[in-house]
Amino acid sequence: MPDNLYDVFERRGFIAQTTDAELKRRFESPITAYCGFDPTADSLHVGSLVPIMGLAHLQRCGHRPLVLVGGATGLVGDPSGKTEARKMLTREDIDANAHAIAAQIGRLVTFDTSSNGAKLVNNADWLANLNWISMLREIGPHFSLNRMLTMDSVKGRLENGGITFLEFNYMVMQAYDFLHLHRAEKCTLQLGGQDQWGNIVMGIELGRRLADADLAGLTFPLVTKSDGGKFGKSEKGNIWLDAKRTPPYEFYQFWRNIADDDIRRFLGLFTFLAMQDIDTMTREGGSSLNYAKEVLAYEVTALIHGFAAAEEAQASARKAFGVAHDVSGEAIPHARVAGSELEAGILLVNLVVRAGLESSNSAARRLVQGGGVSLHSDRVDDPNRNVTTADVRDGFVLIRAGKKRMFRFDVG
Repeated sequence: MPDNLYDVFERRGFIAQTTDAELKRRFESPITAYCGFDPTADSLHVGSLVPIMGLAHLQRCGHRPLVLVGGATGLVGDPSGKTEARKMLTREDIDANAHAIAAQIGRLVTFDTSSNGAKLVNNADWLANLNWISMLREIGPHFSLNRMLTMDSVKGRLENGGITFLEFNYMVMQAYDFLHLHRAEKCTLQLGGQDQWGNIVMGIELGRRLADADLAGLTFPLVTKSDGGKFGKSEKGNIWLDAKRTPPYEFYQFWRNIADDDIRRFLGLFTFLAMQDIDTMTREGGSSLNYAKEVLAYEVTALIHGFAAAEEAQASARKAFGVAHDVSGEAIPHARVAGSELEAGILLVNLVVRAGLESSNSAARRLVQGGGVSLHSDRVDDPNRNVTTADVRDGFVLIRAGKKRMFRFDVG
């Protein structure tokens, strides 16, 4: 049975705010949830990876994601977190951008017709042709102008030169999206960045008033770097998911150069590695974090650009900076094992657990049987295999789990 999504979100750092104290209970049964993306460019940047990863976790836990591309709201522009109006785009620009970013999201979220298969929806399909007077009569009475003026997305703009009537309507359109998706898709949860809190709350209230709907919202933290800098920015500007805008090598290097204080948090948010493995990699700190940074860079690059691009970027980085992957150095997680233990022989499965590569003997046994464990560079698929002094090379025993995780036992 999949983990409860709330537990997954909580331990990986995805929760900023929730509207429902009983949200964890909702995840005990499959639900439909949506998250929106405005197609204001032909690529998303890494700041969008938090909600994309959130949708991927939602799907992995057995729930159904709706990926909303704002074909209509993109024509208006979300004022949330902005100090000035967005550049106006044509319908043709919006449509082209929508197709491009949907393909990027599809690298992490599976679109199919299964019970928890993701579905792509475009709010232009229901907003673009609405009769303005009919819409005003249906939903206008349920929005308080005084309340809207207190929303952070509006207040911020009012304090920086004002907000246009066009943008002021954005939260009304987003609220209507939630109502429509509840009616059409039985959607009961909206996900979004922390700056979307006010818009999400308005949608919940509109759904309650017009459809007696029990809706909820969850926001993700807006990620900043430990130095207070804006996440997703480099000296050259945004770090984009499109390889033409940000080549895989530059993308890899962005993650490889993350500050030490950010590494554990970013591994939790931007990879699917188990938190116990992340804790093992980052527990000792110091030089061992260099290995964790390589893992982060490789994992995220592989998710966005594929394994071949990740391998090439990693090899190029090592070559450019003269870094040999020295498994005898401090960068690899390690511990000591007594030579006397190896003389008697230690079950490989036990060493896998001792290394923190799996949490239990049964899980380690399955990993070995599936061919996921190697001693040095030699794959082992016998769960009854003992590790002895014959397996010691250069004073240590190296255990690999898959291609990216490893642990070294120094013999002494």
